[in-house]
Parts: sequence; structure tokens; C-alpha cells
Amino acid sequence: MDHSIIKTGRPPYGIIAVLMIGAFIAFLNNTLLNIALPSIMTDLKIKETTVQWLSTGFMLVNGVLIPATAFLIEKYSVRRLFLFAMGLFTIGTVIAGTAHVFPVLLTGRMLQASGSAILMPLLMNVMLVSFPIEKRGTAMGIFGLILMSAPAIGPTLSGWIIEHYDWRMLFHFITPIAVVVFLIGFFLLKDKKEKVNIRLDIISLILSCLGFGGILYGFSSAGSKGWDNPEVYGTIILGVISLIWFILRQTKQERPMLNFNVYKYPMFALSSAISMTVNMALFSGMILLPIYVQTIRGISPMDAGLLLLPGAILMSLMSPLTGRLFDKFGGRILAIIGLTITVVTTFYFSKLTLDTSYTHLMILYSVRSLGMSMCMMPVSTNGLNQLPRRLYPHGTAMNNTLNQVSGAIGTALLVTIMANRTESHAASLAKKAMESMGTGQSTEAAMLEMKQQILMKSMLEGINFSFIVAAVIIAVALILAFFMKRATPADDSLEEKPSSEKVEPRLAENYRS
Repeated sequence: MDHSIIKTGRPPYGIIAVLMIGAFIAFLNNTLLNIALPSIMTDLKIKETTVQWLSTGFMLVNGVLIPATAFLIEKYSVRRLFLFAMGLFTIGTVIAGTAHVFPVLLTGRMLQASGSAILMPLLMNVMLVSFPIEKRGTAMGIFGLILMSAPAIGPTLSGWIIEHYDWRMLFHFITPIAVVVFLIGFFLLKDKKEKVNIRLDIISLILSCLGFGGILYGFSSAGSKGWDNPEVYGTIILGVISLIWFILRQTKQERPMLNFNVYKYPMFALSSAISMTVNMALFSGMILLPIYVQTIRGISPMDAGLLLLPGAILMSLMSPLTGRLFDKFGGRILAIIGLTITVVTTFYFSKLTLDTSYTHLMILYSVRSLGMSMCMMPVSTNGLNQLPRRLYPHGTAMNNTLNQVSGAIGTALLVTIMANRTESHAASLAKKAMESMGTGQSTEAAMLEMKQQILMKSMLEGINFSFIVAAVIIAVALILAFFMKRATPADDSLEEKPSSEKVEPRLAENYRS
């Protein structure tokens, strides 16, 4: 960035504000779409295992592209990366808004994901190098307040739009805002960056795409094709082999695309493991709950959005408070309390019935959101705090990559579990129903009613079982949280650095603005 700004020692509030607006729009887009999934299923005549690609496909593209962001952040200026990312996001939004078949909609979502993959690591890196460690929790809390307000606005706004307009209006609503944000960035971002003589290793990029992409595609396809399908286990095996090769190649390079030396720092490694475990369970709830509320209970999209509103508001309001508590007490106690709340509430979500009250759902979701707000930011910030400054781009890229990968795997896994449980339970109920009705005693109307009841009960059983699995997964993260310790920044001088990497501390300084 501009060295004149570096000399002032003040955080680049203008640049951070522009980046936050862009990230807010990307995050709002995701929360808008969750409530719309049942409507999209009906309109495009697709199943749960297909519509979940709008979430897992988004995560897949993020997981493939984010590993390259550490290189991009070191190579290019914030201005150039921001404009490129917002441009991709805007084009994707336009395409998705005009989609009348699922492949076109998915293409638009993946273009959106390409922009989002750059925006979030870029913002996180600027935040990390702009604030000293003793103020970082508070800064991240304010950052969380702004971004977490998207879930507060998104579901309710989405419900209102879907109730009165076509679901495509969600994308038409975002398009002009994205264009305005792009123009704001074009005119206001003026940062400069010295020319950096580094090149992207094409082989590493290919291995990264095959590795992360293969694993994500395999898990995401399992719901519709089954785990015994060669395309499913074949792509997972290809992904694992490519990922191992990618990691080995990075450890031997002087300038790796993604520096796995971040895992030499124990608190970063632990925070990464906790975040991945939690994300595997949390992302699935964003799909399972809207399906239950709208498909099984028949609650309108508007009321479904209002159901999520108190929890989202609570999460956004808690973010600055959690940041201050983190600065004062550290992340361990916050993570333990937050994950305990999340485990208990997720388990209670496994006891849904066909007539669970609206108020009960709202309170349970709100308390679960409280637990999430207390664990997510403290865990990730505590891990990043242990890294030396030169590894910030790699730490943020690693975190974002693995969060997307684990979220996509968790979503695909739990949706697959739901689908399989639903199918097996439906077969069992159908057999019992036929035995009880006897031969030749059923009318066509009675058979239709019976099938409808079996479908609802089976889907409910599938959703409940998936929430039990999710509670177990989060319980693993809770156990890991007991091993957290308050992290302090590592000294760059304590780690051996190849001569070609000696410029990195100066490069990191270029991002302090």
C-alpha cells in the first residue's frame, strides 16, 4: 500500500470500510439464498441433493481458489484485487438473476464464489496487519458486527421478496448494490504496491484445484449418486492423492503458493482443527432448517425469515462484546462456553416434531446463534495471533480454504445422511402401512394421503438424525477447545527463512495502511 499511510501508523479505515461493504454484500447474498432453496426446488423441479449444490458448489469454488489468494495478496495491490473480485461477483449475480434452468443458476453462483474467494481473505489480511494484537479482538468484533448483520437482514428480506416476487428478484436486488460498491472501490481505493517479482507455480495451482476440488466434488455428489458410485469415490481418491502431492510440493519450495509452515504453530493448528470440525456441522443447519420449516411445516418464506431474525440480531450484537471479552480473557473460555451451548441446542434440534411450536424454534435457534457467536471469532483469531506477520496471508488463506472445504464436506455428508435416512424410514413406514391397511381396502385418496404422511414423517426423521450427527461433530470441537491457550505472536527471527523470503516482512508492511 501507499507508504505515506504506513508512516502514519493509523489503520486504513477508508480501505477497510470499502472492503467490508464488498464482503457484506457477498455475505448477504448467501443468507438471502438459504430461505429461497425450497422455492428454487419447486420452480426448477429439483431435489434436496441437487439444490444443495448452490451451497456446496459455492464452497467448492471457494475451496479451489482461496489457496491462491496468499500469492495474489503478495503479488497485487488491494485495489486491483478488490475490483477484480467485485467484478466477478457482479457478473455472477447478473447471470444467476436471469437463470431459468439449474445449470445457469449454478454457473452464476460459482462466478459469485470466485469473487467472494478473494474478498474475504483480502479483508482479513488487511485487518490483521492494521491492528496491534491487543486491539485485534475488538477490531474483529466490529468487523463481525457489520458482517453478522447480513444474517439479521437476509432471511427476513429474502422471505418478504419470495412471498411477493419470484426468487430471481433476490439477485436483481443485489445487482445494483454490487455495481455501486464496485464504483466506490474504483474511485476511492488508491493504494499502491511495489512491483513484486514472484510467480505462481502452475503445477501447484493444478494440484490444488484437483485436490480440493476432487474431494469437494466427491462428497457433494454422494447425496445424489451414492457412495458406491465410481464417480464419487474416484474423485475423492484423486483429490486425496493430488492434495498429498500438493502439500509435499509446497514444503520443498522456497516460495510456496500456500505455506504449510503455519502448522508449526500449535495454537494455529488447534484453532484450524476446531474451526473445521464446527463448520462441518454448522453449514448443514442453514439448509436443513429451511427445508423443515417450509417443506414439512408449511410455514411461509416470510415467517421462516422472521424465525431466524432474533438469532441473527443476537449474533451481530454479540460480536463486539465477544471481541472485547477475547482481548480481556482470551479465546479458551469463550470457545468452551460457546461450543457447549451449540452442542446442547443442536441436540435439541434433533427432537423436532410435526407440530413443534414456532416460538420454540425461534428460541432454540437464537440460543444456538449465541453459542456460535462466542466460539467462531475467538477460535480463529487466537490461532492467527500466534503467526508471525509474514505468514498472515498464508494463515488467512489456509483458514478460509479449510473452512470452505469442511463446510462443503459437512453439508454434503449431512444432507446425504438425511436423504438416506429419509429413504430407509419411508420404506419401513410404507411396509407397515400396507400391512395394516390390508389388501383391496384402500382407495386412491387414502393411498395418496398415506404417501404424503409417510413422506413428511420420513423427511422429519432424516432431518432429526442429521442434527444428532451434527451435535456429535460439534462435541468433538468442544473437547479440542479445552486444549486452547492464549496465543502470542511468534518472532520471525526464530524461524529459518530462505534468502528469497527475506523480503516478506517488508511485503507484509506494505499491507499495513
